[in-house]
Amino acid sequence: MKKLALHWQIIIGMILGVVFALIMANFEWGSTFVTNWIKPFGTIFINLLKLIAVPLILASLIKGVSDLKDISKLSKMGGRTIGIYILTTIIAVSIGLTVVNIVKPGTSISEETRTELVESYKGDADSKIAAAEKQKESGPLQALEDLVPSNIFNAASDNGNMLQVIFFAIFFGIGLILIPQEKAKPVKAFFDGFNEVILKLIDIIMLAAPYGVFALLAALIVESPSADLFKALGWYAFCVVLGLALMLVIYTLIVYAVTKKTPKFFLNGISPAQLLAFSTSSSAATLPVTMERVEEHLGVEEEVTSFVLPIGATINMDGTSLYQAVAAVFIAQAFGMDLSFGVQLGIIATATLASIGSAAVPGAGMVMLVIVLAQAGIPEAGLALIFAIDRPLDMCRTTVNVTGDAAVSMLVAKSVGKLGKPKTKNWNDNYNKGK
Repeated sequence: MKKLALHWQIIIGMILGVVFALIMANFEWGSTFVTNWIKPFGTIFINLLKLIAVPLILASLIKGVSDLKDISKLSKMGGRTIGIYILTTIIAVSIGLTVVNIVKPGTSISEETRTELVESYKGDADSKIAAAEKQKESGPLQALEDLVPSNIFNAASDNGNMLQVIFFAIFFGIGLILIPQEKAKPVKAFFDGFNEVILKLIDIIMLAAPYGVFALLAALIVESPSADLFKALGWYAFCVVLGLALMLVIYTLIVYAVTKKTPKFFLNGISPAQLLAFSTSSSAATLPVTMERVEEHLGVEEEVTSFVLPIGATINMDGTSLYQAVAAVFIAQAFGMDLSFGVQLGIIATATLASIGSAAVPGAGMVMLVIVLAQAGIPEAGLALIFAIDRPLDMCRTTVNVTGDAAVSMLVAKSVGKLGKPKTKNWNDNYNKGK
């Protein structure tokens, strides 16, 4: 009997999680039961993925950089990677601004609803504003200073320090290139073996994916705010989702135009990572699966995936930047503000830069949004208007972030001649039997 493909297993787990939560919501004790006895399994699943993220980046990046055998190849690949990431982010922000200016969702919020939302989520908004203020107090070169860790073990102990881990891995890989090959060989052999072990651990973790997403979705449903708040924010959510959907279309068209791989081939290959990103709201937690899917099922060679994807999970946040643009204009509209073309150009620049600084964890985009609002002169208190619906939208924008990383890795691989035929691998050999 043929085993059900992974993406269908995850979809079934998500659907069953939602149905289970809706049934449990009818019982007085249901929400407590889900929170205490179901949600922990979802948390364990996310923790397993996060557990493997830093070792994966260290092993794959060191291996990938050292395999290049030439620093000029590294600079060539790095320049193209950063350039394409910035370009797609600018496209995402522009799409978000276009959609929100056409639909004008903020004009549908009444004074009464606005007051209710601000009061309900004032505490959450204040904490994000405080975090953003701390970040804004940093010097102009603080980001560059933070890039270089003083202690790699401290950096590796926190997934929020992913850029520092990436810096060390690239630096270490360059060192391996520069020393004699016979001396580098045993170190490279260690990291090759280490990388294989990590990839096998990912296979084992993914066996639990359907159960993990079941627990995550069940907990999300029982903890969601009341329905009337969602109705007030329906048009805002529509704008964000429409913009994100347009970005998915753009990714598939660009991939087809450059690599001649069909949308079906691309989406089939990356769909398990997309579903996992939707469930976890974390690009970092999804990174191990993204790397496995892109290499094994989209045909991108390991030296490209090991370089492009870890960097993408940290700095390429197209879905987040699009959401920030929509949210900023929505809040301005809700407060009756008319943003000029110049101010909106400023939002494009700020959202692009802010997305690079967003941590690849749930809710990080909300902190960066405060900086975008401040730049545009929009009241930061308006952050409270969007808290009620931020979690499901966070799931959607993380899906787009991960899809963008996969698309860019294919484009970079094509440009350097490292895009080949997909491999087949254990539980999903039936994935790519045709384009």
